[in-house]
Amino acid sequence: MSVTAPENVRRVACVGTGVIGGGWTAHFLARGYDVTAWDPASDAGERVRRIVASAWPALEQLGLADGASPDRLTITATLADAVADAQFVQESAPEELTLKRELLADLDAATADDVVIASSTSGYPMTDMQTHAARPQRLVVGHPFNPPYLIPLVEVVGGELTDRWAVEWASAFYMAVGKSVITMDREVPGFIANRLQEALWREALHMVAEGEATVADIDASITEGPGLRWAFMGPCLTFALAGGEGGMAHMLDQFGPSLTLPLTRLEAPELDDALRAAMIDGCADAAGDRHYAQLVAERDQGVIDVLRATGRLPQPRKA
Repeated sequence: MSVTAPENVRRVACVGTGVIGGGWTAHFLARGYDVTAWDPASDAGERVRRIVASAWPALEQLGLADGASPDRLTITATLADAVADAQFVQESAPEELTLKRELLADLDAATADDVVIASSTSGYPMTDMQTHAARPQRLVVGHPFNPPYLIPLVEVVGGELTDRWAVEWASAFYMAVGKSVITMDREVPGFIANRLQEALWREALHMVAEGEATVADIDASITEGPGLRWAFMGPCLTFALAGGEGGMAHMLDQFGPSLTLPLTRLEAPELDDALRAAMIDGCADAAGDRHYAQLVAERDQGVIDVLRATGRLPQPRKA
């Protein structure tokens, strides 16, 4: 088996072109790749081109690779056509386990056996998804964050039947396309970042359900509080600083007893009609007159500004 080196990949296939798959498509195009895309939806071609067009202004600010162009996108009529010449496959189908199992098996059958196939799943372990594939050793999780063309992080992990070379290859490839990669040693449901997000999300739902805080209160508590620190320093190191010169040891000695206090409710609340309505109405109030495209543009520009402010993206050149 002759595997293409990660840095020599030139053609990528994106299977599934919704929000995540479309974001991946935009990212790979911006990095100068030829991209073939397939999705069973009848409007998939139009949809993914809209996603790419919406993302392109932000990608221009991030810096395009030589030869990068939306014109290097090809929409194919079949899954087999999409992966026929692909040197890497990114699967981004809906989060349905049966669908994932069948699609990954189909991708495995249609793709050359030296090509790594990565799933964008946000929660399923690869062990649970690779059960129907004839060659599961090259199947990995490459879990991105929305939007994939803008947020650097990708979590990479294999399943019980995945060969280590495939995990290492995928990690090297994602780094070659400008991603910040966490290569996990073992499977954890929800991976790392999603588990942390989920804890915050569940507590937010509890507070709305109990009338303890509004959607606007919760969002402001992060954007005006710890979120400012988390943009460049994670929660563990942030807490270590809370211990002063004594660091994490002093912080744990001082605040460790508070771990016994009822400060969180990690069990998810029942998502009944009232809570669902409160969340929907609260987000609508927060959005105000801004439509979806405006909010996407604001989010993208905000992330770019943070990346620049924290030195992870060069400042724009002055004319």
